[in-house]
Amino acid sequence: MKLLWTKEALLGLREIEKFISRDNPGFAIEFVDKLISVAETIIHNPEIGRIVPELSFENIREILLKNYRIVYLVKKNSIEILTVFEGHQLLKKEEIIKSKIEKHA
Repeated sequence: MKLLWTKEALLGLREIEKFISRDNPGFAIEFVDKLISVAETIIHNPEIGRIVPELSFENIREILLKNYRIVYLVKKNSIEILTVFEGHQLLKKEEIIKSKIEKHA
């Protein structure tokens, strides 16, 4: 099974690192590395994450790490990380649903 990252997810990681590095640059790098490591564990057990409550699609799930959400799409032969963001922000549902529809069209 492959792990794929969307541009949105990679941008999210960059924004998280930028935000945390204002207070602690070293910790920012460590934390983003931890987010990536957690995402990589999904390959071994895709259903480990909960179904995203705002969407209720069986194949769109999320794992939480501290206050951050890693939202991913379970496909037949891959896991696609759709977005990574701070949990107090709103999920951009339109982008997630659009991505889901485009991938299955």
